[in-house]
Amino acid sequence: MKRSIMFGIGRKLTATAFIILLTAVPSHLQAQAKKQVYTNAATLYTSGKMFTTVQPFQRVDTVNYKAMPAAVKRLYTYSAGLAVCFSTNSTSITAKWCVNKPVTYPNLTPIASKGLDLYVHKNGKWQYSGVGRPDKDCSNGVLVENMDNSEKSFTLYLPIYSELSSLEIGIDSGSYIKSRPETKKRVLVYGSSITEGASASRPGLAYPAALSRRLGFDFINAGVSGSAKMEPAVIAMLNDVKADAYILDCIPNSSDAVVKERALNMIKAIQAAHPGKPIIMLNSIVREQSFVDAKVNAMVKAQNMAIDSIAHNLLKIKTKDFYYLDTNGFLGDDHEGSTDGIHPNDLGSFRFVEKLQPLIEPILRKYLR
Repeated sequence: MKRSIMFGIGRKLTATAFIILLTAVPSHLQAQAKKQVYTNAATLYTSGKMFTTVQPFQRVDTVNYKAMPAAVKRLYTYSAGLAVCFSTNSTSITAKWCVNKPVTYPNLTPIASKGLDLYVHKNGKWQYSGVGRPDKDCSNGVLVENMDNSEKSFTLYLPIYSELSSLEIGIDSGSYIKSRPETKKRVLVYGSSITEGASASRPGLAYPAALSRRLGFDFINAGVSGSAKMEPAVIAMLNDVKADAYILDCIPNSSDAVVKERALNMIKAIQAAHPGKPIIMLNSIVREQSFVDAKVNAMVKAQNMAIDSIAHNLLKIKTKDFYYLDTNGFLGDDHEGSTDGIHPNDLGSFRFVEKLQPLIEPILRKYLR
């Protein structure tokens, strides 16, 4: 005879059905029922930081740079490019996090804009191991589970397009978590929304993050979506960043007139502030829209003609420690590399890295020993 279990008033559920009900609970909710101990991620090492900041997951204390444009200040409160580095022997890793006033972007996944992206070091290389799926302003969930209890190194990439106000990392009770401070050479990348990470589906797929894993340097993401226009106040702030190399990918946001007005001054300012450090200048990537939209095509050509002229003059006079790279063809030739005709999708981001890495690696290895 099957036993029945009473639920509420006058409702019965057989023991068999009760077992079925339990097993139907999603695995991530079952894992969350395990006893977890949480650590404030701000107490662990965060890579990709331009400065030490009062708010630990912001890139810049913008109150210290009052002359920067308001849009730039807002974007530098976002945690793009930041990653928490730690080691643990836990068999599962969970997270609880909150973002301030998240904005929905049509060309970004929620995971990219306000979620988390976890990588583990395995078999000598970094590989994807799980994501934090955002809910509302505050979220919690399992990043990875069912691992063995050997110690492993993890890198947790933070949201690209949100201001992260708090983050706690959970591990199994009885396990340990250790900060994993790194003493890597630092490469500052100043650029547009493509630099910041649009439109990769996860934070770890933004091209500075991918290059950091591949090359072993700490790539500092100074991307400012739509606002990388080489303003003197912004360049002055970037010159306060202590880095070992500088990659400038800021042409896509600037008109040809702005390029002519500001690009040379920017390069000279960085040279003066950081003598002997390599400066790698990129021209504007060819937007997919430009293959069908004549106005966009003309704009990109004008941008690149302007920076080509400046860069080639610098190369002609053998400017020391200056390098110029042409990004033509970085997204491939099948026109499938973008999300919206402008920003690379995951395929485009992969191709971008595949093209850029062999060009910058010899330069970086020369200087960053």
